[in-house]
Amino acid sequence: MFARRLGPDPHEGNAKSAGGSGCPDIFELKTGDFAIIGIDITGKAKPQLPSSASCGADESIIWVPRKTLVLARPDIPLVL
Repeated sequence: MFARRLGPDPHEGNAKSAGGSGCPDIFELKTGDFAIIGIDITGKAKPQLPSSASCGADESIIWVPRKTLVLARPDIPLVL
């Protein structure tokens, strides 16, 4: 299922997340798609989505800290 982590290991240097357990993370799947570990903000964010966007019953809106995504940028493939 998981092919590789994008960006550094969030636990490097015994780092802890603000929540105390787990850490936001980004993974590339063997299919080439991505999986993200973050805080589920669906309930709070869904009513505020622009009219051109929607969140289906089988989807979630996940908050990922800017630092996590920026540090993963060099590992994100540029080709489709």
